[in-house]
Amino acid sequence: MSRLKIKECFFSLQGETSLVGLPTWFIRLTGCPLRCSYCDSEYAFTGGTLQLIQTLVTQAKTNGLGLVCVTGGEPLAQPACFELLTALCDAGQQVSLETSGAIDTTAVDARVKVILDLKTPSSQESARNMWSNLQHLKPTDEVKFVIGDRLDYDWAKQVIKQQLAGLKLNLGGCIVSPVYGRLSAT
Repeated sequence: MSRLKIKECFFSLQGETSLVGLPTWFIRLTGCPLRCSYCDSEYAFTGGTLQLIQTLVTQAKTNGLGLVCVTGGEPLAQPACFELLTALCDAGQQVSLETSGAIDTTAVDARVKVILDLKTPSSQESARNMWSNLQHLKPTDEVKFVIGDRLDYDWAKQVIKQQLAGLKLNLGGCIVSPVYGRLSAT
């Protein structure tokens, strides 16, 4: 069975997405090819330990929550992440994936709730957005925009109007949040 480099696994309440407030088991993978200006998880770029996928699935099952979020850095930067997502689903877990959208999501198991974090201009990584990923979104998936300034806000509005309007995302399928410490949520 494959191994992944894991930065940390922990229990917390989901702080974002439509799952906000729900008790969640988080699996944070090491590494990310992006360097967003407002990154809040730079500590996940390096370090971590190699763990078997089966060990990660067992940990998720024994924590008793049933809700697992695979995150990073950028979890899809490790190709074995696709295997982990499927193994978690096969084990009866409700799985969400937080991904930058800079890596092709075609191979993500259809049972996984994808949270696609489109990079806004102030991230300095918006050129890395893989727009074809939008065509793979399911009604249960979500698109997230982290807003750092007015330009980001206007850009997100334009993307929603031009790129997302035709998609059949559920209510709450678009999430807009301020860059922590840079903008107020009000």
